[in-house]
Amino acid sequence: MCGINGLLSSSIDNGEERVGQMNQKMAHRGPDDHGVWHEQGVALGHQRLSIIDLSDSGHQPMVSHCGRYVMVFNGEIYNYKILRKQFNYPYLSQTDSEVVLAAWTHLGAGAVKLFEGMFAIAVWDRQTKTMTLVRDRMGVKPLYYSQCKDGFVFSSEIRSLLASGLVKRQLDADSLVDYLRYQTVQAPQTIIKDVYLQEPGTILCYNPLLGTIEKTVYWNFFDKAEVVKPRNYEDVKSTIRALFFKAVEKRLVADVPFGAFLSGGIDSSAVVGAMAQNSTNTVRTFNIAFAEEAFSEAKYARHIAQMHQTQHTEIKLSPQQFLSFLPEALAALDHPSGDGPNTWVVSKVTKEAGVSMALSGLGGDELFAGYAIFKRMVVLEKYKCLWRTPLFLRRFLGKLLITIRPGVASLKMKHLLSLPRYRFEDVFALSRQALMDEQIVDLLSREVLPSHQAVSYLHAHLQTKTTTCVNKVSMAEMRTYMQNVLLRDSDQMSMAHALELRVPFMDHELIEYVLSLPDAYKMGEGPKQLLVDSLPDLLPDYIVNRPKMGFEFPWREWLKNELFDYADQRLRRISKRPYFKEEGVMELWSRFTKGDQSITYSRIWPLVVLEEWMELNEIN
Repeated sequence: MCGINGLLSSSIDNGEERVGQMNQKMAHRGPDDHGVWHEQGVALGHQRLSIIDLSDSGHQPMVSHCGRYVMVFNGEIYNYKILRKQFNYPYLSQTDSEVVLAAWTHLGAGAVKLFEGMFAIAVWDRQTKTMTLVRDRMGVKPLYYSQCKDGFVFSSEIRSLLASGLVKRQLDADSLVDYLRYQTVQAPQTIIKDVYLQEPGTILCYNPLLGTIEKTVYWNFFDKAEVVKPRNYEDVKSTIRALFFKAVEKRLVADVPFGAFLSGGIDSSAVVGAMAQNSTNTVRTFNIAFAEEAFSEAKYARHIAQMHQTQHTEIKLSPQQFLSFLPEALAALDHPSGDGPNTWVVSKVTKEAGVSMALSGLGGDELFAGYAIFKRMVVLEKYKCLWRTPLFLRRFLGKLLITIRPGVASLKMKHLLSLPRYRFEDVFALSRQALMDEQIVDLLSREVLPSHQAVSYLHAHLQTKTTTCVNKVSMAEMRTYMQNVLLRDSDQMSMAHALELRVPFMDHELIEYVLSLPDAYKMGEGPKQLLVDSLPDLLPDYIVNRPKMGFEFPWREWLKNELFDYADQRLRRISKRPYFKEEGVMELWSRFTKGDQSITYSRIWPLVVLEEWMELNEIN
């Protein structure tokens, strides 16, 4: 796991120095080694976190044996040992990086279809004078880029792009609206103007002579969701089990000590159980626990740890200790987000325990229908004829509901009933929206808001699909919340401590199979019934049927007490920025502090985070 950079410009003669500065800005991603390669108009940079082949032979940037290709690579290729034997290449190392270069030498960009893993790759072709960027199928590893008047620049982190001096530190006005709606920005846009996040499963080719960018999609789960009814449920369970164990086994390849995040929930318990059966070594597990036992999930994690005889580390935290970590955790954010500090804390302790790679249960809810929205969307799809009722009557019902039962749920139902017609993408996006559009208008110094990026994207990809409702929710969740919040936060918060995080539920073969199944197999009586039925020996009733608690801290109380001054200062600062209306921001803050049930902490906290991030990164 590493960080990569690159700069292409014929008008800048200090490209090597600029890429060196970019490396320094993300040195936390790879403290084991660093390197810069350059020639006329091109410079590549790399920060290395050694996971496979810890010797100096893995130094990057790496030049192919023929001298034609220069590569920087971030990630892991889990099937590299198999691929290594397929190519006649004079290997100088045991790294997966060199296998990528060998495959590229033989097949060009077409080699990416062979790679199983998480990766961001950049290859400079010295013969055709083109730069090719590749991102893994599910977007586990980030890759940002920007094209400006002086050339083209890319990096694993936005902060590194800013350090190049070629990217203006300017907020993107439309992306700000996206952030206020969803507590993140939907790819390919980012919060910074003219900076883009390369979309998952894509190949981007930049030609510096022509100044052109061409994109090719080599994998997309929207194309994998054609439902094929299997023979019977027993076959389905058997296949799920085999694919899941294979996904975990692939992700245990490492030359460093590794472990797993263990919350005691279904997903992480399944991962740890499969690790224990696949590994000849004792698995190390890590759990964040409340100091107050009554509110802690620790006992469930302990049960799984004892069941599989793991070497278990329990991180007992009081709210005061967590708050003391908060400034440093926010400083680690590469892109503002409404989430993330929890992962920062567990990553910190895991790395301090001598572990450089860990597995996570992220993605299980999205793939196996673990969220409440799955059942809710199935019900709404069933009764979508309700939208044939006259609009004035539906609006009246919405207002009545707000009067009778004020709060976020009623506010969303009011907007849902006010939709002119039922469309899956509109209803789904509304379920994930934090601030409603009329609230955002009150906050910003603009009256007209841009269209919803998430809605536009989902409409374009789902309108031609005949797949099932549950599959559509899975794909929508993975493409929006999971990829743009969970995966991005997990990467930046773990890599802040030079900890590599691997996610078995993001295995593309597992995803393709689950998306081919009918809804009936995934909507059982219990939580994530298909996964639980497929792994009965790993998921005892004690875990499956326990109360769902989650690692939750009392943010509402903190913002009114311990964090009040911290939040108040930042909200007052952001309210005076050009994009915002001061009275609107302060009114929202006042309503929250006075207990307005429709203004939860998740409507306030992203504004606090955004101001802190802009201040730290000197964003205009």
